[in-house]
Amino acid sequence: MIKLNYKRTFIVGLAFMSICAFWQLYDNVVPLILKNTFHMSDTWSGVIMALDNVIALFLLPVLGALSDKKNTKIGKRMPFIISGTAMAVIFMVVLPVFDNGYYKDPSTVYLVGFLAVLGLLLISMALYRSPAVALMPDVTPKPLRSKGNAIINLMGSVGGILYLIISSLMFRQKNVRYDYQAIFIIVAVIMVVSVAALFMLVNEPQCAKEVEEYEAAHPEDILEVKDEEHHTTYLPREVKRSLIFILLSIALWFAGYNAVTTAFSKYAILEWDMSLGSANLCITIAMAVAIVSYIPIGEVASRVGRKKSIIFGVILLSACFLAGFILNYVLDGFSPVLIVVFSLIGIAWATINVNSLPMVVEMCRGSDVGKYTGYYYTCSMAAQIITPILSGALLEHVGYWTLFPYGSFFVFLALITMLQVKHGDNKPVLPKDKLEMLDVDD
Repeated sequence: MIKLNYKRTFIVGLAFMSICAFWQLYDNVVPLILKNTFHMSDTWSGVIMALDNVIALFLLPVLGALSDKKNTKIGKRMPFIISGTAMAVIFMVVLPVFDNGYYKDPSTVYLVGFLAVLGLLLISMALYRSPAVALMPDVTPKPLRSKGNAIINLMGSVGGILYLIISSLMFRQKNVRYDYQAIFIIVAVIMVVSVAALFMLVNEPQCAKEVEEYEAAHPEDILEVKDEEHHTTYLPREVKRSLIFILLSIALWFAGYNAVTTAFSKYAILEWDMSLGSANLCITIAMAVAIVSYIPIGEVASRVGRKKSIIFGVILLSACFLAGFILNYVLDGFSPVLIVVFSLIGIAWATINVNSLPMVVEMCRGSDVGKYTGYYYTCSMAAQIITPILSGALLEHVGYWTLFPYGSFFVFLALITMLQVKHGDNKPVLPKDKLEMLDVDD
């Protein structure tokens, strides 16, 4: 019986941890820089915040498929991970220089420089996102990928919460202008250390070879059908239909969730008169609860199935966003009630997130993991291109009260599409290994 290499999987998760730490910084700080330093409207700020998704929409599928075909001495994914990280940390350190420069001397040169460096930073991050996520399925046998995915999600949450804890300690004061240079450097160091440890401790080619040998011996695990005449593979029509609805669901719940997380720091400061540190505390609570709830969530999923678990998470997340809308008319600052609401948001998002990606990548052969990971990100990024612009326009022209109803509406739409998914959800047997209950096999 094959067993998961826990140590190796946690180390592989370092790449995703570094990615999540960066995106938490990006979503949290960049909107404030655009608004407070460059005095951009919410609509234009939304346009800028959508650029990463525009870049990702075109690059992630291409880079994922390109890394599938790459073959070097250090592996298929590692060249993308190392080069992307190296480029990203350089641009991260430079970016706050233009923020501080414009604050002291409002010159167009600093604005253009900031936007140019920001664009290069986003391209650098796109360079290795799909390869980094595809690395886990590459080095993990198919029956163990659910367990591996749970560990990867844990590591991602650790990266996000690590940033939030640091920023909560650094940014406690209200109504002051912050210098973000230090926090960008700290996150850059986290990224460098994480990827360096991954490179030194994991031999990607050797691990991938073991998985290829296992997959060759167990062709029954693969849903793709091989066309020997044309030397291609394809999904049966009914499986493809389920794949399409899963991807559409992913797009919808990311549209709702991303709108709230991207604008929440501004929302909390303006609507509830909270400090940036208090706003970050709310998000920290959601991520912390997500981490500690993975095992009980997985136990429920192991009994009722992945699809029903996701549906539960979607309903809960939509309800929590509605609760946030109601609290808009009740609160005038931080309240313990927010701890409850954001704890439930953490549970809901963990339930959705842990169970979704494996439903996509487990439909393909190992040689196509990067391509299918690209499908996942194409849908999530396409939704997030539209949502910052649309939600930003609503915030500016209708009012900040629209933020939570907007999120609730799109998450509810994901419930409708998820009900159409008919494959990839065979009811599993309750595993003996508690860690395996973080996610379940199809």
